[in-house]
Order: sequence, then structure tokens, then C-alpha cells
Amino acid sequence: MQKFIQLPNKSLVAALLVVFLIGVTGTHKASAFFQDAQQQDTSFNQYKGEVMDAANKKPLVFATLTIEGTNISTITNTEGEFALKVPKDITEGNVVVSFLGYKDKMVPLAQFGNNNNKIQMEVSVMELSEVNIEIPKDAGELVRQTLKRKGDNYFVDPTLMTAFYRETIKKRRKNVSLSEAVVNIYKTPYTSPRKDAVQLYKSRKSTDYSKLDTVALKLQGGPFNTLFVDVMKYPEYIFTEESIGKYVFSFDRSTRVNEKLIYVVNFEQHNSIPEPLYKGKLYIDVENKILTSAIFSLNITDKNLASRMFVRRKPRNAKVWPTEVAYRVDYREKNGKWYYGYSNVLLEFKVNWDKRLFNSVYSMTCEMAVTDWEKNLASEFPKSKERMRSSIILAEAANGFSDPDFWGEYNIIEPEKSIESAIKKIQRQLRRAKSKGGASAP
Repeated sequence: MQKFIQLPNKSLVAALLVVFLIGVTGTHKASAFFQDAQQQDTSFNQYKGEVMDAANKKPLVFATLTIEGTNISTITNTEGEFALKVPKDITEGNVVVSFLGYKDKMVPLAQFGNNNNKIQMEVSVMELSEVNIEIPKDAGELVRQTLKRKGDNYFVDPTLMTAFYRETIKKRRKNVSLSEAVVNIYKTPYTSPRKDAVQLYKSRKSTDYSKLDTVALKLQGGPFNTLFVDVMKYPEYIFTEESIGKYVFSFDRSTRVNEKLIYVVNFEQHNSIPEPLYKGKLYIDVENKILTSAIFSLNITDKNLASRMFVRRKPRNAKVWPTEVAYRVDYREKNGKWYYGYSNVLLEFKVNWDKRLFNSVYSMTCEMAVTDWEKNLASEFPKSKERMRSSIILAEAANGFSDPDFWGEYNIIEPEKSIESAIKKIQRQLRRAKSKGGASAP
């Protein structure tokens, strides 16, 4: 029998993350068939490169590149690499490169080559003596004011967003599963209590079960895992009227974004609070009370409680508990209004098997980046049967890497080299199996 455990009914955990651990039997093989067809669509130009720190040349992870005056954008991967796809009818203009704590850089599109574009960013630091705005004395009060001003600072019109979503599973450092999707997000106004709707447009997947140690891992929730990290839209999952008093807020060193003073506010739960809450940093534009970014993690020091919170099903002969649960959300600005642009959720955990000397370490990452948007002035909303459910398991809904022409059109987070290597290895395995008359891939 598999073991089922209910999640608590409050907090970001209940809204987001449920891990499935399902015993696997039979022959292991890759679950997706990769086609080698070359991208034929030529309606866009693609520019590849890397964004790095100008001083130490370290890659900048999740830096944003946007075509100025448009909604076309992409984000660097965990190696700082990017692939920006621009329609061929856009031949002039600038690419705005931004990263938290660094000066924005504007690069003319005409200066980009097809490959090996190196973009170096300079750190931006602003001392408090440089500005003449009133400095808040209470960090907690600044957070409360920021949450109350979402109607002034964030989108108040219904918006239709196109976003790229990815789930990655690793065993230690090896990539073993990849699921991706392009989705439509029907974003409701930040002042509306109505939840956003998500419609699956296209998806694909690959899993090499031979590396999963007789366990298949699946993530419930899909894009909702990342969408609900939008703190300004869904503050009830972390800062409710009741829970905000359970935190201690303090100021960290300030920085600059787009030449604006950004306060960094640290927060953590009171020592006297026994329940697991969050700890992290909020990046707030002080002058206008705008949350521009948030990075935080869940207190999971209690192994047994953490296991009950996240593990929905597991084999009897295994003990499973998370060792890290981290979140990130970034906002972007357009014409004086801000909106959800990117979010990331990381779950790392250990599996201890009975009668085995060594444990297994896995990590699951899901991330979503908005690559285009337009106002949804007609307030169109997909019918219930057309919407993704918050309980979806994307790996089961995806149908393999089978439509390369489609994926070529979209700005996505460029796969890491290690993922590409894993894909090529699976391709070779499948070819060998087919050439020997083995079973074809599903």
C-alpha cells in the first residue's frame, strides 16, 4: 500500500507543492521520443549569448532581456545563458538587460550576433546619503504599506499573458526528467479576489527512469506552483493579517534598480512561533512602495513535519523528507505599472531506503517566465473545462518532444548544457534500441 498524507490547509505549501514518490516496476526506459527534425520556421531571428558580472565574470542567473517598447522578453538560465527570439520585422531598437542589484544595460539590437553575445553588467550600490526621500524607520510598516498599495502600483486591467513553464528533476547533479509547457495566463487585476486561470497551450516531456533508483517523482500543481508565488496577487499564502505579526522585519543594505532606491528588507519568524513559516528578503522601491522582487525559503527544521507537509505518496520501505524549500518571484514594469514576470520554486529532499547504506538526494525545480502579454480588455476567461486544474501533473499531460517547429517560435529559458547532454544520450539509446529491433519508445 502507498501512504497518503494530507497537507495543512493554510500557507503557500498547501497552495503549491505536493511531491509524488511512486514505486516503479518493470524495465526502465526513457518515456519520450525525441525527434531530430531541424527548426524550419524562419519568421524570427535568434540571438544567443551570456550575461555575466563585469568584475568577476560570473554568470548572472535569471537576468531579464527585453526588447525596449515591446513585451518580448526572455530570461537567462542557471548558467547565465540566453536565447532571445525576435520577429524578423523588428530590426531596430534596444535590448534592455536587467538584473537585481545591477545597473540596467541597453544594447542596440543591431549589435547582436547570432551567437556568443557577451553582456557584462556592473553592480549598482546607492548609499542612503545620496537620496533625499524620507527613510522609514519601521521595516515591518514598510512591508504593510507595500502590500496595501498593490492597486496603485500593479496591473489593474485583466491581462492575457504567454508564459514558458519548466519542471526539472535531478538526482544529485544529474538531470533525469524535464517537462516544459507554453501556457496562457488569464491574469485578473491585482485588486480582484478572483484567482488567475491557466490554459495549457503546448507541452513536452522527457524522463529517463533508469536514473531514478526505482522511484518515479512527479510534481502536482504544474504552473500553479510558480503562479501562486506572486506575493502581491496572493499575499494570503505568506503574509496574512494574522501571520504578518509573527515575523521580525529588519533593513539590510540598500541597492538600486533602474536608478531607483531599493530597500532590502529581511524577514524571519519570531523565535516563539513553533509553526514553520518563511525567511527571506523583500526588495522594495521605497519612494513608491513597490515590491520588485522577493526571495524566501520555508523553515523545515522539523524533518517529520516537513515530510508530512510535502510527501503525498511514497514506498513503505523509504523515509523521505525535504532538506530545502525555496521560492523566488520577480516583477517587471511597463508604463509605470508592475506585473508578475518570473518565479521559481526549488524542493530538495533525501530518500533513505531500508537496508541500504547510502541515501538518494533529489531536487525538483519549477520555474515560469512571462514572455509576452496584452491587455484582456474583453475580460475573456476560458471555460472551466479548458482551464488547467491546480492539481495537474504536467508530466502526465505532456506528450513528448514531438513538435520542434512549434517550440522554435517561442522565447523559452534556454536548456542547460547538462540537460542537452541528457537528451542526446536518451536519443542515442532509443536509436540503438530501435536498430536492434527493441521496443519503440511511446
